[in-house]
Amino acid sequence: MNAADRVVVDVDGAVAHVRLNRPDKLNALDRAMFTALVQAGRELISNSAIRAVVLSGNGRAFCAGLDYEQFARMAGGASRGSDVLVISDERLGGARALGQQAVRVWSQVRVPVIAAVHGVALGGGLQIALGADLRIVSPGAELSVMEIRWGLIPDMGGTQLLPELVGRDVAKLLTFTGRSVSGTVAAAMGLASEVADDPVAAALGLAHKIAVHDPAALMHAKALLDMAGRVSLELGLDAEQEAIAELIASPALASTVRARLSTRRATRKE
Repeated sequence: MNAADRVVVDVDGAVAHVRLNRPDKLNALDRAMFTALVQAGRELISNSAIRAVVLSGNGRAFCAGLDYEQFARMAGGASRGSDVLVISDERLGGARALGQQAVRVWSQVRVPVIAAVHGVALGGGLQIALGADLRIVSPGAELSVMEIRWGLIPDMGGTQLLPELVGRDVAKLLTFTGRSVSGTVAAAMGLASEVADDPVAAALGLAHKIAVHDPAALMHAKALLDMAGRVSLELGLDAEQEAIAELIASPALASTVRARLSTRRATRKE
């Protein structure tokens, strides 16, 4: 199976569904999978018709993490485990390493991205989910920052993304111990956004609800929220005002406001 087969992208209206497609290996990560994820993300960055994205895994799991063959290469010497150390000539979302780009590409997709997690999301698999804006998980899902068990660290952006979700101390606890948590516990600690028995169906339903909104508003909202805590408050507030001024001046907003006012008047008459 080559990189083109590793990821499947289906489009339903304004919603794209990106599925990791290596079910026989629990969607384990290798260079072909990293490459396919980056390619899929890049294509969605340039697709102006898409207003929401769902990221999920085919088969019994979201993603079991790094392929065991990669660990076997590492056991034979770091130079032969180089698939996880592939460096690109250009940065994507600040990342040059291919594995990091497979996570960061979802931050560059300008519309909301929702990860639907079932089965396991371990190590690099969890880091892929961290790249999404939201994570919907099944109650019995197993999530783990498990790299420490292999003598490694989260090297796909996890060390930078995890503290934003769960706080620095909990991020350290998860990273230092490699412990596994259920989907229910993950939601309680902020690692997941919601719990659903069928996370894929829930994520697709949420994506379609999101997709009815003005794309410019969605893009600005995502960009501004991603800036929070990463730039000065002054820059964030200025960016907020620039965005709202652009939206207020747009024909799309005028149309949306007229439609909502018309609906409100009709409801009052009833």
